[in-house]
Formats: sequence, C-alpha cells, structure tokens
Amino acid sequence: MLYREAGQFKTSYAADQSLFPIAQDKWGVLLLLAFAAFAVPMLASEYMLNSILVPFLVFSLAAIGLNILTGYCGQLSLGTGGFMACGAFFAYKLTIAFPEIHIVAIFLLSGLGTAFVGILFGIPSLRIKGFYLAVATLAAQFFLVWMFNKFGWWTNYSPSGVISAPPREVIPGVVVTGTSGTPEAKYLFLLVFVALLALLAKNLVRSRIGRTWMAIRDMDIAAEIIGIRPMFAKLSAFAVSSFFIGISGALWAFCYTGSVEALAFEINRSFQVLFMIIIGGLGSILGSFLGAAFIVLLPLALSNGMLAVDPTISVALVAHIEFMIFGALIVFFLIVEPHGLARLWNLAKEKLRLWPFPY
Repeated sequence: MLYREAGQFKTSYAADQSLFPIAQDKWGVLLLLAFAAFAVPMLASEYMLNSILVPFLVFSLAAIGLNILTGYCGQLSLGTGGFMACGAFFAYKLTIAFPEIHIVAIFLLSGLGTAFVGILFGIPSLRIKGFYLAVATLAAQFFLVWMFNKFGWWTNYSPSGVISAPPREVIPGVVVTGTSGTPEAKYLFLLVFVALLALLAKNLVRSRIGRTWMAIRDMDIAAEIIGIRPMFAKLSAFAVSSFFIGISGALWAFCYTGSVEALAFEINRSFQVLFMIIIGGLGSILGSFLGAAFIVLLPLALSNGMLAVDPTISVALVAHIEFMIFGALIVFFLIVEPHGLARLWNLAKEKLRLWPFPY
C-alpha cells in the first residue's frame, strides 16, 4: 500500500519525464546512497571494503559501459578487457608524465583516450554486425593486451611488466590510490565517482543520442530511413562505452589492486563483464549494478557457505563446485527471466503498485 503514486500529480512535461516518476523511488535511492555513504564505512570491515565493495563498484562501472554498447545500441563486443587495460595504462603514463594533474582529471583523460581507441575498433561495426562484430572486437582484446605486454614503454620499462599506482590525493590529506590509501577513502571516492557517472549514463540513454542508439538496436534499416545516421550512432556508442570502461580499468589498477599487469585484463575479464550485463539485464543501468553484485558476491557466498558446512573440504574441490553451481545458476536465471535481474525487480515493483488488486 505504500508503494503507490496516488496523490502525486504531474503538472509539467519535465515532471512527467523526471528520472524518478514515483516519489518513493527517489526517496529510496537517496536513503540507499545515504546508507552507503555514512553507515557502510563505519560498519563494514576492511575485508568487506577492499575485497567486495571496491571491486563491486569498479565492475559496475565497466558493466555500465558495456551495457551502453550492447544493451542500448545492440553492438556485440568482446573487447572489454582490452579497453580496461587501455584505461589503466593510459592513467599510469599520464600520472608519471604529469604528476601535477589531479587524479580525477587523470581518470577522465584516460577515459577519453580509451574512447578514441574504442572509435578505431568500432569502425568495423559500420559494415558488419552480430557475431562477426564480436570477432572483430575480440581481435581488439588480443591486440591491446599484447601491445601493453610487449612494449616496455607502457610500463616505464619495468622488468616485471607490472605497473604500480603512485599515491595521489583527491583532496589534501586523503590518498585514494595505491597502497597508501585507506579502504574507507577508496570506497567513498569510488562511491561518489561511480554514482555521478551512473547518473550521467542514465541521462545519456534518456536523451536524443540514447534514443538513436535504441533505434539502431531495434532495427537499423528502419532507423536509417527515418533519418538517423548509423555511423554517428554506432561510433558514438563505442566512444561512450569505451570512455566508461576505460575509467573502470584505471580505477581497477589505481584504487583496487594498486599494481597490475596487462595479462590481468585478458579475455576472461571481458566474459566476466559480459555475464554481468546478461544476468543483470541488457539495456538497464540498474541491471549493471545487479549483475556486478551477482558476479562479485555469489562466488564468495558459495565458497564461504561450503567451508562453513565442511571446514575440511579442499580448496580445489570448493573451486570446482563453485564453478558448477555458478554455471547452473546462470543458466537457471536466463531460463526463468532472459531479461535479467532488472526485469525481475521491475515486475516486483509493478506487482506492488497493483497489490492487492489483480488488475
């Protein structure tokens, strides 16, 4: 009875097109953000912040980027790991070459550089699509990781090929990168950064350019007939998607791991992010967060649950059982609701709006 828009009147077009048409949604999101900003840093342990919440936020941003390209524009991509590597190594070179630039500007610049790379590898989308385009982006994945691993200039000729994030302050006295940053500072920085970028992505997909992406996704020939330029729509989707993924790669290297090598962004990373948007929901910003939570939290819950039942079980057996259960749950979710967890959430909200009346 509480989740209902009765008594909420919209008297303007802007109010009708607001981000949260129901007031309960707006207050729910604000309460959730307040809880995440004030309560979580005080209640969560260092392990939860470092090993669960920080990678969850980084993966959520990568999933948003891929969802823009695949979910909203309908362009398949298997090059997510390569684009994350671009963001990480671009940010490292910028930080080393220009230490006076603010770390937020470094992350944004690394995203812009990755957007340029995304446009280059998005050019084949003008002629091919579907699985053929997926293979083309797979080539980008292999080429970019090989390039960062092959040429020592990207790592400042480090013998191990590993880049280490130097300590950088977001405000005076608060270090958020490398091993010097505290888990609370890194978490709060990522929370604000990812929330702002998610808001930007949500408004982008609601804007004119977002509608062109969805028109291309639904039927590209019909979209071209009504005046939409496929070249602009597809390349802009690749650019915006790569921008978000590049920033997530920089955050991965600077705020999560602290040091990373190119092989950390191999093809498994691309599949990991792809599973997030499939399970979370294609064409949904919320689905990107739900899919990232599913991929990050479920393996930890499975392994901890099995060890709690039988502490003597071997780690190798836990890993194998975890893979089997994880795969079975993915198939189960795809059969029950192919549109992902975001669709299940929307169905639950629609039921609440109608309850207790069936129609």
